[in-house]
Formats: sequence, C-alpha cells, structure tokens
Amino acid sequence: MNVNEKKKTKESLVERAARKLADNKQAPDIQSQTKAANGELVKPASYSVRENKVEPTLKREETSRENLKEINPAIKIDHDRLNEKNILTLNNDNVLVAEEFRLIKRSLLINAFTGGENAIENGNIIMVTSSQPDEGKTYCALSLALSMAKEKDLNVLLVDADVAKPDVMNTVGVKGGKGLIDVIGDDSIDLAECILKTDIKNLSILPAGKKHSFTTELLASEKMGNLIDELAQRYHDRVIVIDSPPVLASSASSVLAMHVGQILFVVEADRTSEEEVKEALQLIKNCKNINLILNKAQIHTGNKRFGSYYGYGYNQ
Repeated sequence: MNVNEKKKTKESLVERAARKLADNKQAPDIQSQTKAANGELVKPASYSVRENKVEPTLKREETSRENLKEINPAIKIDHDRLNEKNILTLNNDNVLVAEEFRLIKRSLLINAFTGGENAIENGNIIMVTSSQPDEGKTYCALSLALSMAKEKDLNVLLVDADVAKPDVMNTVGVKGGKGLIDVIGDDSIDLAECILKTDIKNLSILPAGKKHSFTTELLASEKMGNLIDELAQRYHDRVIVIDSPPVLASSASSVLAMHVGQILFVVEADRTSEEEVKEALQLIKNCKNINLILNKAQIHTGNKRFGSYYGYGYNQ
C-alpha cells in the first residue's frame, strides 16, 4: 500500500470515528429510551446544575405563600381582662349576666331578620348609645356582641364609633390601628383592611381609627351614612353592633340614628335624669325601633339578687 492509499485510509477512519461520536450524542441511551417509553420524564445531563439554582427560588415562593396566610391573623382578645370587668365572655361563669343578654339579644335578632311587610330597614344594624358618657354603653355593646357571637351561622361586627373616647380596643386588651375614621376620611383605604378578626369565631371588630380634626363632621357626613347602608346590604348574615357616641355629647349619634335599624339606649340607674333621657330620645327619634336598658341597677327578686354589679331592665 503506497503512501497516498495509507493517507486516504487514515482519513476514512477519522471520518467514521467522528460520525460515530456525533451519532452517540444525538441518540438517547437504552435506559433513557426505556424511561421515555414508560412515560417518565428524562432529564438532560446538564439539568442537575440548573435544578440546584432553581430550588431556592421555589422555596422562597412557597415561603411567600405561607406568609400570605399571616397578613391578617386573628387578634387575641384578653378574656381575663373582660372577666375582671364582668363583661360577658365565652368562659364567663356569671349565669345571670349571660341570661340577661340572651333576653336582650333575642328581641333584637328577631327584628333584625324578620322578613315580609314587617321587615325593618337596616334591622341588622344596632346602635348602642346613652345620654351621657360613662353610663356603660361600651360594656353593653361588647356583652351584646359577644352574646350574639355565640349564635350559630351568625357573624357579628362590632364597630367603635365613639372616636372622641374610643374604649372598645382598650377593653378587649388589643392595640387598635386603622379604623372607621380612616375609612371615612381617606378614599384610598379599604374597609376590609381595617376590620379585625378575633379569636372568637364569629366576632370581628372595626376600631375607631385615628382622631381627625373634623371627626364629628366625618361621623355626621353623608359618607358615614352610605358606609352604614353598605354594611347592612353587603352582609345579610351579619349583625353590626355600633358603639356610638353619647347622644347629648355628640351630634353624630343623631345622624347615625337615621341609618341604623335599631337602637339600644343605655340608662344608668340612679344617675341619668328623666329630662336627659327625654331630650336624648328626641334627638334620635328618626329611628323607630328604640329599646331602653337599665344599667348598674340593684334589683332584688325574692331572696335572689339580680346581678352582682350590673343589673338590666329591658323595656320595649
């Protein structure tokens, strides 16, 4: 074999080796072919490198999704604090107080959900107020809301509308944030962002919010009335209990009375005068369903004392 023939043969061997190497890269191996036939995903050899880079990102996304669940966690009410104030709680052993509020709420709930020609407009919105401050309206509003929250298939929203003297959040032992005044005064704030779920299954709270230089005007504004109407119409299975400012201390109560379906009017025994009651009732007469409750009364029935500190008389 001459030199040219040897060179040609060598080149042929190199070409055949190159073609064989190319064919091996393009064709899957037997194991890969078997997996593909069984419907299994076959990863390329370089995927393991990309997988190591992708995995941390996936973990971060999963963590973010978990964090979304904690954006608005349920606030924990200080039940011991409520018990100290003799406010009705789920674990309160004051049977008399519990029974008194059962009697009070039953009539209110019947009015709230009565249909047909006897239906009360916005009947599921109940304003709790009084003539003067410190007659116990917040106590009654909280106890009423907590009693109603025990009902099955009923959600209760407690609204602190007494912005001049907000006491709901302090009483339940929780720090308040954005609330009612913020929603009314700022169109960019969504109502849903301000409503706080509590660790009591069926109870939510809308705090009063930050004080505003025109707080009274905001509470007495048309926007406040529209907000109440929206709450009544949006949540048909919900009762809204509003802790309102005292009637003789703020004109906002008179405006609120035009929009709520029912009013629970608190009268402090041995303190509130008949003249104050008559004057206050005249200012909220736009609401046709006003119920009076006698607070801090000492009533004796036979040998049994009706209420250790708070006593309640309920009159239609």
